[in-house]
Amino acid sequence: MCGIAGIFDPNGGQTPQELAGVAGRMADVQAHRGPDGRGVWTDADGGLALGHRRLAVLDLTEAGAQPMQSHCGRFVLCLNGEIYNHADLRAQVDAARSYSGRPALNWRGRSDTEALLEALALWGPEEALKRAAGMFALALWDRRERTLSLARDRLGEKPLCYAKSRGRLLFASELPGLTAGTGFCPGVDRNALALFLRLSCVPAPHSILAGVRKLPAGCLLTIAAADLTAAATAALPAPKPYWSLKTVAEAGLALPFAGSDEEALERVLFLLRQSVRGQMLADVPVGALLSGGVDSSLVTALMTEAAASLGGDSVRTFTVGYADGDGAAYDESRQAEAVAHHLGTRHRTLVFRPQDALSLATQLAQVSGEPFADASLLPSRLVAGLAREHVTVCLTGDGGDEIFAGYNRHVQGAALWAQLAGVSPGLRSAAAAALQSLSPRAWDRLFALFGPLLPHSARQRQSGEKLHKLALALPVRVAPAFYSALVSAWPDPGQLVPGASEPTWALRNPGGWPSASLCPEGGTAWMQFLDSSWYLPEDILTKVDRAGMSVGLEARAPYLDHRVAEFAWSLPPQMRVRAGHGKWALRGLLERYVPRPLWERPKTGFGVPLDAWLRGPLKAWAETLLDPERLACEGYFEPAPVAAAWAEHQSGRFNRQYRLWPVLMFQSWLESAGISG
Repeated sequence: MCGIAGIFDPNGGQTPQELAGVAGRMADVQAHRGPDGRGVWTDADGGLALGHRRLAVLDLTEAGAQPMQSHCGRFVLCLNGEIYNHADLRAQVDAARSYSGRPALNWRGRSDTEALLEALALWGPEEALKRAAGMFALALWDRRERTLSLARDRLGEKPLCYAKSRGRLLFASELPGLTAGTGFCPGVDRNALALFLRLSCVPAPHSILAGVRKLPAGCLLTIAAADLTAAATAALPAPKPYWSLKTVAEAGLALPFAGSDEEALERVLFLLRQSVRGQMLADVPVGALLSGGVDSSLVTALMTEAAASLGGDSVRTFTVGYADGDGAAYDESRQAEAVAHHLGTRHRTLVFRPQDALSLATQLAQVSGEPFADASLLPSRLVAGLAREHVTVCLTGDGGDEIFAGYNRHVQGAALWAQLAGVSPGLRSAAAAALQSLSPRAWDRLFALFGPLLPHSARQRQSGEKLHKLALALPVRVAPAFYSALVSAWPDPGQLVPGASEPTWALRNPGGWPSASLCPEGGTAWMQFLDSSWYLPEDILTKVDRAGMSVGLEARAPYLDHRVAEFAWSLPPQMRVRAGHGKWALRGLLERYVPRPLWERPKTGFGVPLDAWLRGPLKAWAETLLDPERLACEGYFEPAPVAAAWAEHQSGRFNRQYRLWPVLMFQSWLESAGISG
C-alpha cells in the first residue's frame, strides 16, 4: 500500500530538477500512506515526474522500491495497492515469453509490483489488468509513446484523482497531493458540494475541488502529450472501463446459478478460501478487524482455518468498544470477544471514550483529505491505530453487504417497495403523516418497551430516526426517488447551497443500470447494484482506505475479490434473501464455524453515538463551525436551515446528526484546506 503522485508537463516549462521537486512534494504530503520509503523518477524529455511513498508489505528489499522500470526499459510503474495473484501473473509472463521465443526474465525480486509491471509491458494495460486480481491505483509511463495511463481496481478499493492545469496533468492518491507545491489552487465545486450534502461523500468522477476528477472504479485513462498541449479549454479523454459492474450483473442475472443450496455454498466457500488465503500473504504481520457480525466473523474464521492448516500463529483480531452509556447501543465488543474466543484468536479491544471524540473529530479532515461525513470514520481510525501497533496488514469484512445483499434496504426496503405498488398516493401520505406524528425519541421509547417482542429481523437501532426517514420515502411514486429518500442525509441540498445543480451520479444514470427486464427497479438486485456503484467505493472503501492509510495500515477486503463478486451476482433471489434475512450464503457458511447465537443479532453497522456527542463533548466545537455569521461570511451555506437543524437536534426531539455532520465535516475541511469563499 502506498501513496502515488505525478506531474506530466509536455510543454517543457520545467527543468528535470523542478519536475522532480514537484513530484517529491506531491508524494511527501501523502507520507502517511507510505512511511517506509520514498522514490522519484523523471523523464526530462517527456516532461514527466513520478513520486512514490512506500508501505513495504511484500519483498521489503530495494528490489520492491518504486517507481519501477520494466526490464525492457520502456515502461515505468508507480503502484498503490496489492496484486494478490502476482505469483500466477509472474508464471503467465514467463510462459508467454517462452512460447514466443523471447529470453527468460531475470526477475530482480519477489514483489507484486514487478510481476504487474512485466505483465503490463508484455500485454498492454487493458489485457494485463484483466488478468490481475487485487486492489490498486496505478500510473504507467510509456517512454516510447510518451503516454501516461492511469487505472483503478475493479470495485474501487484504492483512490486516484487527477486534474488538468495550465497544460499539465497532475495526479495523486489523495486531493492534498494535487495542490502540494504545484501552484494548483482550485476552489470549491458548489455543485459537488450539494451532492456531498445528500450522500455524505462526493462520488467519482466528481470532486469537491473544481476541475478535479476522481477516476471511477474499473477504469483506465490514457493521456498523450497532445491531450495537454491542446487548447486550455479542451477536455481530457474520457476514462474507459476495462471491467464493468453492469456487465457482470447482467451476466449473472441472465444466467443464474442452477445448482443446489449445498453446491452454491461450496462454491462461495471455495472462492472465499482462495481470496482469504491470497490476501493473507505478506512479509509483515497480518491481522483482522473483527466486529462480531457475519462478514468479519466469517473472514476471521477462514483466516483461522488457513493459519491452522499452515501451522502458523493464532490470528490477531481487533475491535472497538465504548466506555459510556451513550455508546452502549453501538458497542459490539462483547460479541466480537465471544467470536474471537470461540475461534481462538489473539484479541484486543480498544475502548472509545467520549473525550476521544473531540480530539479525533478535529483531525478527521486531515485523515480524509476531503469532505467526508460517514461518522464511522471515527471508530475506524481509532481501531486502525490500535491494529497498527501490532500488525501492518488487516483483513476486513467490507463488501459483504453490497455483494451478498446485507443491508436493510436490500431486504425490507425492496419488499416494502413491492408492497407499495398497489397503494394509493393518499394512503401513502396518510401513513407518512402517522409516522411523523411522533418524534423519533418517542418512537425509540416505544420500541424499547416492545422491541423484545419483535422478531430479530424487525429490531432496529435508532428505530425512530429510521421511521422518519421512511416517512419521506413513502409518498414517492418512482423507485429512484424511493432509494434516494432512503440514502439521503439532506433530502433537498438546494436549501443549503442556492443555485447549485447536483451533478450526475449512479441514481441519475439509468443508462448505466442493468437491463430492467433482468433487474427491476426497486428490487433487491437493483438496490445492490446502486450500492455497489457508489456507496461501496465512495463511502465504505474511502473510509477504510483513509482510516488505515492515515496510520500506515493496509486494509484488505476478501469479499471484493472480483471472482467472488462475479459469482455472487449469479446467485438467484432465494440465495440472496431468505426468511427475511439477507446474506443467505454467508450466514450458511458462518454457521459451520461459529454457533449462531454468537453472531445472530439485528443489523447494526459500525456506528457511533454521534447524536449524544453533538449535545455533549462535541457541542462547543460544532457551534463554532456552525456559527451563522461565519456561514454567511464564507458563503457556502444558507445559515437558516443549518441553524434550524441544530436547534431541533439540541431540543432532543429530533436526531439531526445525519444533516449536521456533513456540514461540520465540510466546515472542518474548509478550515484545514485554507480555501476561501
